[in-house]
Amino acid sequence: MDLSLFDYHLPNELIAQEPSKKRGESRLMVYDRKNDSIEHTVFKYLNDFLPEDSDLFRNKVTVLKARIFGERKTGGGVECLLLNPAEDANTWWCLLKPGKKTFQAGNFYSKNNYEAEVIDQNDEGLYKIVFKTYNNETIYELANRLGKMPLPPYINRDKTDPRDAIDSKRYQTVYADKEKPYAAAAPTAGLHFTNKMLDELKSKGHDIYDLTLNVGIGTFQPIHVDQIENHKIHEESYEVERETLQAILCNNGRKKIAIGTTSLRTIESIAQKFDRFPFNESMPMDTEVLNASTDLYIYPPADILAVDCLITNFHLPKSSLLCLVSAFLAPNDTAGINILKKLYKEAIEKYYKFYSYGDALLIK
Repeated sequence: MDLSLFDYHLPNELIAQEPSKKRGESRLMVYDRKNDSIEHTVFKYLNDFLPEDSDLFRNKVTVLKARIFGERKTGGGVECLLLNPAEDANTWWCLLKPGKKTFQAGNFYSKNNYEAEVIDQNDEGLYKIVFKTYNNETIYELANRLGKMPLPPYINRDKTDPRDAIDSKRYQTVYADKEKPYAAAAPTAGLHFTNKMLDELKSKGHDIYDLTLNVGIGTFQPIHVDQIENHKIHEESYEVERETLQAILCNNGRKKIAIGTTSLRTIESIAQKFDRFPFNESMPMDTEVLNASTDLYIYPPADILAVDCLITNFHLPKSSLLCLVSAFLAPNDTAGINILKKLYKEAIEKYYKFYSYGDALLIK
């Protein structure tokens, strides 16, 4: 299937550079697949459009303030993006800017904060770095004290941008678990929710379940091959507790709603993993927490096993996320591609904001 099918033109002014003034005040497009109908509303009215007594699944991962700065001992500034630990707590795989010069220098530092030795580079352009911190700080503590949010490249920020305080708060969901500071990017569909909205959803009969998928920078990477089937998607680890696992696999008639593509990818990975889907009470489970990883790549005409509704943002052209949404719009078919083009065309005509800080789409 040709990659050009998943391309579209977006005016630069529709790329959201800041979040809505208040959570819940972003716009929401609602697409009903059964009736092929579109409605426009505000996100805080989400409950008016959800199926009754649904199960919502949210990704509670915390975004690490992973963008830290330093300088080479040979001179020149360095920007380091922490991605994930390597073999120990002080050794990390990172992105570096500038990469080649810093690798050749072999080190960089921030006075009275840390020293870093660059010891290796892999085929993906990532650098293995050994950090030495002061005052016995962990790398997570160092990042939270010194770092900035790892905003995607289409959100324009410089090192001293005054919006840093806003980003620290709003590029994080209200339900982010501080004990799971693993993400290099936010599960952006969740950014729209307020605690008040979540309480109201529960009071209306909806149940909310937590999972954790460690969102990596691969979520922003476009597809670089002409045929989408040849794309190698990034792998991400996830963690799901027993209660959530049972809710995913349970066939109780309640609609399952994924808050974001990261939640959908986790749910569908689990549904494929368990060959006795759906769940029944006699099904043995030998673990309280399921830890695994997924490289599930969803594109038309994929089957969708478990998720009934999807809450998501508007995504980059030629991206795996656009492929996923197309597949969800029309499972087991390629018709979702044209439906997605129709939805995105209307969103552009009505000046919706796109990408991480942008508006939302409910597909039901």
